Amino acid sequence: MKLGQRGWTGIFAAAAVTALVLVGAVMFLTHVVAPRILTHYEHFPALENAPKLTKNVKGLDGDPVNVAFVGREAEVTNAFRAAGWAAADSLSRASKLAIARSVILNRPDSTAPVSSLFLFGRRQDLAFEQEVGQSARRRHHVRLWNDSATTYEGRPVWIGSATYDLRVGISHRGLHPTHHIAPDIDEERDSLGLALSRAGQAFATFRVTGVGVRVNAYNAEGDRYDTDGELRVVIVPPNNVKHAAPVDAGVPPAVAMKDRLWGWAHRFLRSRSP
Repeated sequence: MKLGQRGWTGIFAAAAVTALVLVGAVMFLTHVVAPRILTHYEHFPALENAPKLTKNVKGLDGDPVNVAFVGREAEVTNAFRAAGWAAADSLSRASKLAIARSVILNRPDSTAPVSSLFLFGRRQDLAFEQEVGQSARRRHHVRLWNDSATTYEGRPVWIGSATYDLRVGISHRGLHPTHHIAPDIDEERDSLGLALSRAGQAFATFRVTGVGVRVNAYNAEGDRYDTDGELRVVIVPPNNVKHAAPVDAGVPPAVAMKDRLWGWAHRFLRSRSP
């Protein structure tokens, strides 16, 4: 049986309506339902109002905020030192020349500076790093800002972004040199928390909602990243008294289900990456 023009028009119209309904349903689930059931701040309600994305000097979205530390500045600094991390040098002509020599000549520079990102209208207050290999080409690093509006049981709170510098190259969004980050920023977030726990510098650790799930997101330099959207909080022991590695505090059932689904989806995404 042949379909006339009116029949094909009806089929196309039905298909279009079905597609719109499906798109609408997906948008409703991802933008209305998911944020309501996956947003959780049960362990630290004050962080709900904290910024979730850093900015670069032009105001473009930088790396997501995915870590927070509780403790005085000296306690946080000592905790990182105990975990084998070093404080990054401030940006200056001398430190810029030093990191350039390290990258070009493949020489160590364990305190190489990090570029400036911004929260609360200012560049990072603290930055720590751990060199990988023989130079500053690859490194673990974290930028931290004191959130002066927030405390945890009377102690200061530092929020920031932990990422892994995979290589040095030219920015995807300019002609300037930069470090390109590895896309799996969750791995860097969790490995940093584990490093402090192994060093006895985590009194407690838990997760709250951060930037939210992102797939194929990009930072200000055009580097791609994926994340489950969680923010890890580490409570540094008062006076850096060593503490046995804590058990990660639990999350709501819906978030635990999201973690399992994200784990599967993330493994699939990594298997498809070149």
